[in-house]
Amino acid sequence: MSLSICEIFHSLQGESTHAGRPCVFVRLAQCNLDCAWCDTQYARGLDEAAPMTRQEILDRVAEFNCKLVEITGGEPLLQAETPALIQDLLAQGYEVLLETNGSQPIAPVSPDCVRILDIKCPGSGEGDSFLWENIDHLSPKDEIKFVVGSREDYEFARQVILDRLTAISGTNIHLSPVFGSITPETLAAWMVEDILPARLSLQQHKLIWHPDQRGV
Repeated sequence: MSLSICEIFHSLQGESTHAGRPCVFVRLAQCNLDCAWCDTQYARGLDEAAPMTRQEILDRVAEFNCKLVEITGGEPLLQAETPALIQDLLAQGYEVLLETNGSQPIAPVSPDCVRILDIKCPGSGEGDSFLWENIDHLSPKDEIKFVVGSREDYEFARQVILDRLTAISGTNIHLSPVFGSITPETLAAWMVEDILPARLSLQQHKLIWHPDQRGV
């Protein structure tokens, strides 16, 4: 069995509590959502994808000699082999992160993997996509992300945090401003005013490199 891979590259982790760490990114192709602010449209379909077996992916990842790996997309959990690939990486001693849009069940993914779930705000156009049962399967190491592009998005995220995420440490809850739509200062001010149990997260890779640059 193979997976449809868009790209594999080595860079710095730009988001999550692991931001700033060298990381190998395995970007899977295809996504079931079409978010208004998506910055990886090229990974939504199969136009730039190539089939790779799990062993071929492991061999490619090993070339970078980096023990932190993120599985991302697209939406990686659309591919049936993704949980097995994650298990392969864990078995080889890698620290593994999974970036998922939260619309697919995370239960099949090993809890030894850090599962980062993106709860879509209304401004994404996909505000009803999150599978709320996933909250029941979170481990203490898993993380939640909200991408915020407006005050409406912020109010949505704040209410979800206060109503549904009270059992999750604010250390693992991220609010990230949509690049170019809302300033970090604006979002920071709202969070400080509300004493929100979450952290402001910026996309470091877009601050270091050009926002449209790929492979970083």
